[in-house]
Formats: sequence, C-alpha cells, structure tokens
Amino acid sequence: MTLIKSISGIRGTIGGRTGDTLNPLDIVKFTTAYATFIGRTIPQDKKGKIVVGRDGRISGPMVRDVVCGTLVGMGYDVLDIGYASTPTTELAVTMSGADGGIIITASHNPRQWNALKLLNREGEFLTAADGAEVLAIAEKEDFDYADVDQLGKVTIDNSFDDRHVQSVLDLQLVDADAIRQARFTVCVDSINSVGGLILPKLLERLGVGYKFLNSDVTGDFAHNPEPLEKNLKGIMDEMSTGHYDLGIVVDPDVDRLAFICEDGKMFGEEYTLVSVADYVLSETKNKSLTTVSNLSSTRALRDVTEKHGGRYAAAAVGEVNVTTKMKEVGAVIGGEGNGGVIYPESHYGRDALVGIALFLTSLAKKDCKVSELRKTFPDYQIAKNRIDLTPVTDVDAILVKVKEMFAKDATAQVNDIDGVKIDFPDRWVHLRKSNTEPIIRVYSEAATMEQADELGKQLMQVVYDMQ
Repeated sequence: MTLIKSISGIRGTIGGRTGDTLNPLDIVKFTTAYATFIGRTIPQDKKGKIVVGRDGRISGPMVRDVVCGTLVGMGYDVLDIGYASTPTTELAVTMSGADGGIIITASHNPRQWNALKLLNREGEFLTAADGAEVLAIAEKEDFDYADVDQLGKVTIDNSFDDRHVQSVLDLQLVDADAIRQARFTVCVDSINSVGGLILPKLLERLGVGYKFLNSDVTGDFAHNPEPLEKNLKGIMDEMSTGHYDLGIVVDPDVDRLAFICEDGKMFGEEYTLVSVADYVLSETKNKSLTTVSNLSSTRALRDVTEKHGGRYAAAAVGEVNVTTKMKEVGAVIGGEGNGGVIYPESHYGRDALVGIALFLTSLAKKDCKVSELRKTFPDYQIAKNRIDLTPVTDVDAILVKVKEMFAKDATAQVNDIDGVKIDFPDRWVHLRKSNTEPIIRVYSEAATMEQADELGKQLMQVVYDMQ
C-alpha cells in the first residue's frame, strides 16, 4: 500500500488496487472531493475555473486526462497549462483569476510515483483545516455531478512559462543587467522533467550561458530525483572540468533548488535558502527583517538573520506551515532547508526560478566565486537519514519515548510541534513522520558530518529497539 492521503493532497505509486495506490478510481474520488470543496467557496451562479499543470512524469498524461475529465464532469472549466513547474502552476491560478489549481506531480519521489497537489484561489496550498475538509468529503463520497447542460470545458494555454519568467525578471531585487555583465556560464541538471523547458527561458533572458544535462522531458529520470549529493555525480563530475561558474540542480517540479560550486563540490542544499536570504536581508530597507524556515533546516539561517539585525522564527515542516508562519510574523523571506526558497514579493510558494535569479544577482554584485561565497556563511553539517516504516510501527509511541528520554536533560530543548526535535547548544536532531513517504525522517546537525550522523544514528537505534 503506497497511497498517502494528507492535507496537501494524495500521493502514491501508479497501478495496483483501488485504495492502495494512485489509480484512476482514487484520482476521480479525490478530484471530485476537491471540486466539491472549491464549489463551497464560490458563488452558486458563477462558473468555476481550475488550473491544471503537470511535471514530466510518464504517468502525467493519464492522470491529467482523469483529473480534467472529472473537473469537467463537476461543471468546472479547466485551464490546462500542460507541462508546468509547481511554482508556474501556482502563479497561473492568480494570473488567470481561477478558483483553484491542481498540480500533478510527486515532486522528488521516483518515477513510479505521482500525486495531486491542491491549491486555493491564491495559488497556495490548502490550509490544514481546508485539506482536512477535502479528506472528509472524499471519505463520505456524497458527490453531485453536473448535468449535461452544465458541463465544463477544457482550454489549453501554454503561455505561463513566459509569464512566470517575466514575473521573476520584474522583481526589484533581481538585477538582470548585473547578471548579464557578469557573463556567467552554468551547468544545469533538470532530471528529464519540466525544468528542461522553463529554465532555458530564464537563463537566456538573463544572458547566462548554459549546458543542460538530462533536459529531455521524458519523465524517465536519469537518477534518483531528490537533489542530494549522493544522486548528483554526473553534474558534479561535469562541474569539476572547470568550465562553469555554477551548477544548478532542480527536482522534477522545479520547487527545490541545489547549487554546485565551480570546483564540482556541493554548495549545500541547506545553504540555498541561507545564501538567498543573506542577499535579500542585505538589500531590504524599511521592513521588519524576519525570516522563517522549518524545524529540520540549518541553524545558519538564524545566524545570518541575526547578523543583519533581524529575527528568525521556526515552523513545522511543510510548505503550508512555513507560509502560514511567514504571514504571521511578516517574514521578508523564508523556505525550507531542502532548497525551497519562498519570496513573498513573488508569491507564497517555493520557486527555483526566483532562487536562481536572486542568487545570480548576489553572486554578480559580490563578484566572487561560488566556493568563496559559501565560506562567508556559518558552517554546519546536516545528516539526513530515514527509517522505513512497517505496517506495525507505532510512530506516536516512538516519538513519545524519544521526548521522555530528553525531558529531564537540562542541556536539551524539546520541541514537539512537528514530531520531536531535540535542540542542544551545539547540535540538534529532529524525528518526524514524512508527509510524502512511508518513512520517519531523522535529520541531525552539528559542526561536522561525523558528529551529525552519530547523533542521528543514536536516535535511530532507539526506534529500531522499539520495532
């Protein structure tokens, strides 16, 4: 069983039995539930409109056909924007005045997975309460479809890549002239998905020379699509030839972003947000300098924020949790340590295009190498481990046990708003159940990778002893 139902949508492997995997019947069910929910937010006499975009996955056309057909059957007009990144689809909702949107993507999951990500009329992920309502509607299965005279229609519009790129160029802190004058050359790995379509448009408008690896949008991913060092040998080897100023890696739906230094070494996925935030904070005037990231992200963002005289706040893991906290505290920038940059001047969503443009602007203005820029930030190392769940694993009991272990430790601060995070003066470890995979994520940070990994492994042993 791989079907995962959460407040952000449904996700699973393609094929298999109803209720166990992502298959046409379950896609119809949850699309109908979402359409029913959206219908409650719009006037009864208004024709609803939903944007649908998809990444390059092999199963994408099948899922799109089912989703679009279901929405039409519910009486909605569908704006099908075809191949599109997650941030492009988010922006398309507001640019088109739609009532919501569905992104067909399983983000960093392998090729056999797909998912429906659900958006509101602001082009943002549903809140926890709204997501729970969609799940309740799906569970009840009390659906009402449109009659023949009220069926919707599908309109195809392929203009939103260009409109997305233009919106990035229009950002005040993106200095396209400075980037052009720097004459950068970059190498990009777009994992055989939609990054291979939209990123060339951005780079060409910025006057950046480029070479793409895995640029064909086949959905047959050239390697594990999560942009971690262990998966990126191809581009790291290419970067080590010394022909490029920067390496750029995105995931299949282009909301995560990782950089590689000119010498072929990882800049550090965690430092994507840190570096962009440092630039934004240095250029932001007459605003509260507040930043937000999730509990599993590096302390370096807090350090950089405080260096600029600002204030840092932490949120539970998950984009909607981060954006909710950002709005609450008035953050000028935020995101997640997985390479997700959220810049409200653009929109409240992780956007690799925004991250690339801001990073290149910073690099051009500082007139330094990427490796030199990396050395200007506090140096922490994060170990990212995982524990595969079994059908009998009691995750709640595990988290309670971990919390109890450190409750009386005077050197430890325990945070349980999202799993359990144990924060020590010089290190931390965070255990939480994944929203996207049947695993427990174990992230730990310290001064060295050895220390971080050792701390993570200690907590993992606790879990194994309980299984």
